Amino acid sequence: MKLFDCPHCGHRLYFENAQCLNCSSLVLYDPEGARFVLSGVDGAIQCTNADECACNWMAEPGQVFCRACVLNQLIPDLSVDGNRRRWIRVEAAKKRAIYSLLAFGLPVAPKQSPTDEIGLAFDFLADPIGGGPGGERILTGHDNGLITLNVAEADSAEREKRRVQMGENYRTLLGHFRHELGHYYWDRLIRDDPQRLEAFRALFGDERADYEQALKAYYANGAAPDWQQDHISAYATSHPWEDWAETWAHHLHITDTLEMVHALNFPLGRLETVETNELPQGDTGGEPQAAPSEPANTPEPFDNILVRWLVLSEASNSINRCMGLPDLYPFVISDATARKLAFVHDLLTGLPMEAGTNRELARAF
Repeated sequence: MKLFDCPHCGHRLYFENAQCLNCSSLVLYDPEGARFVLSGVDGAIQCTNADECACNWMAEPGQVFCRACVLNQLIPDLSVDGNRRRWIRVEAAKKRAIYSLLAFGLPVAPKQSPTDEIGLAFDFLADPIGGGPGGERILTGHDNGLITLNVAEADSAEREKRRVQMGENYRTLLGHFRHELGHYYWDRLIRDDPQRLEAFRALFGDERADYEQALKAYYANGAAPDWQQDHISAYATSHPWEDWAETWAHHLHITDTLEMVHALNFPLGRLETVETNELPQGDTGGEPQAAPSEPANTPEPFDNILVRWLVLSEASNSINRCMGLPDLYPFVISDATARKLAFVHDLLTGLPMEAGTNRELARAF
């Protein structure tokens, strides 16, 4: 994520802004240009969901919805107390996820029909009142381009309860979206490409292993004690598909956060070990260097990105501990995990530019 400027006065804007706090201009986010525009000027009109879920994106030309809201297939029942507030939070997280997809030039198009295997759609649902006749609950997941999310995850207390129950280090709405989108793009980018599929299996394992049985075994037995040597999370050990989705999500966490660091021009230490292609161990301090003032002409190698991420994550974790808060990034990136992250990075930065997208993020380190 980056910082933005008001198109009228140049004052700083943030991604969720709908009005400039300096000049009071009404603004809309233009995803094609990755910038804000003045509402009502040059054909820029509000998305229909502006008054429904606080959407601040401009509607697509000739359409009533923006590029993100048009992906919604089902929204929560707004007659239920609290569901509009939940939807607003869910929608804000979804838009941050969509931002990264567009920045990397990925195809983002809505499903044209229930049988459409290419398009993307979202269902935001709530558990049936009383849990349903069999105690059914809405599960967050992905199925053939349809991503379902339980809006209960928008309530911090409920999400924390589930995080503890699942034994997770990290659980956020944005994390859910990035993980499930990883499943979607595995189908789009890897499944039908023999060369990419072979490279995927060499790193993540053979995805033809029975998925349902693998998940049952994971929930029954948990991850192996040494799981951190090869995986970014315990859940990533359950099946190669989940390893991919978790790694994909972490790549987006890392690159999105470092783009903001670049926008803020924060200096980050650089490590001597980068020259030897070894991951640093322990203290990641080094001589501070300012973020580059201009984007690179070609995508930066992931090794360089990882060096800065290790410095930033250690600093952020240390600051959080000083405030009595949990670590911002409670994960260990091993050599094996770094190679998986590099695979995701090389795949994303090597894609052809999709029409109507802006690839600043992939080059702004």
